[in-house]
Amino acid sequence: MTSRFGDKLVIAISSRVLFDLSESDRIFREEGLAAYAQHQIDHENEVLAPGDAFPLVEKLLRINEKLGGEPRVEVILLSRNSADTGLRVFNSIEHHGLNITRAAFCGGTSPYRYVSAFGCHLFLSNHATDVRSALDHGVAAATLLPSSKKQSEGDELRFAFDGDAVIFSDEAEKIYKTKGLEAFTLSEKAAARQPLNAGPFKNFLAALQTLQAEFNPNECPIRTALVTARSAPAHERVVMTLRSWNIRIDESLFLGGLPKGEFLKAYGADVFFDDQQQHCESASSHVATGHVPHGVANEY
Repeated sequence: MTSRFGDKLVIAISSRVLFDLSESDRIFREEGLAAYAQHQIDHENEVLAPGDAFPLVEKLLRINEKLGGEPRVEVILLSRNSADTGLRVFNSIEHHGLNITRAAFCGGTSPYRYVSAFGCHLFLSNHATDVRSALDHGVAAATLLPSSKKQSEGDELRFAFDGDAVIFSDEAEKIYKTKGLEAFTLSEKAAARQPLNAGPFKNFLAALQTLQAEFNPNECPIRTALVTARSAPAHERVVMTLRSWNIRIDESLFLGGLPKGEFLKAYGADVFFDDQQQHCESASSHVATGHVPHGVANEY
């Protein structure tokens, strides 16, 4: 995907993951749209508390301060609110000092169609249908799971990714699901020199690397990690694929089926992306986690 903002890294985020809108959501579910709208208008000068993605957004926007000059990261708000009921959201953005100036308020309809229009590299939401629609249109997207864990302190921003069906296609995972581990291992060993096809997060990872290149390697505030259930000999195809794409990942963990949560905690991930719901739920007790509803593991 080509960004509408040149070489900027462009992230789209829903208002419900940027801020804590749980009380407003309860009113919507229990009392309906009219009561929800009136609640937002009546409380539009009351600042919303940070949501699950707030620390991530703060760190992303802080990158612009480190580089100086023209901003290199753009965060765009996408919301199912109307502009009228969404005024509270923008008031809260101003109060918290977030440099977010572009938004789409969609009056109850899905905002996913504006993800491509804005040229976004990533869309984060807690509305699974919107996330699926964005993925179907070729944009990296994830449903952010609720997490009680605080993200790491400091300015360094650490992304962690699963491999199959996230960075890479699900072609290998399909073999594992249908034929088992032994067939998967034999197939990956035989195809070790044949690059995997791209998954939905390949372009986002490439955009991150472009941004990393703006910094001295010893001073870069962005770090990436591959955290995969693969192990030797199935690791070789992953390495060769990344090499063929000319994409470098800072850390690679080949866990051979071990639970990922403790490793993600040790890495200090600000956010982890995985296609399998059970892995996401396990990881979310340790780090902020985005479920990527893509590939064979998410076919109903």
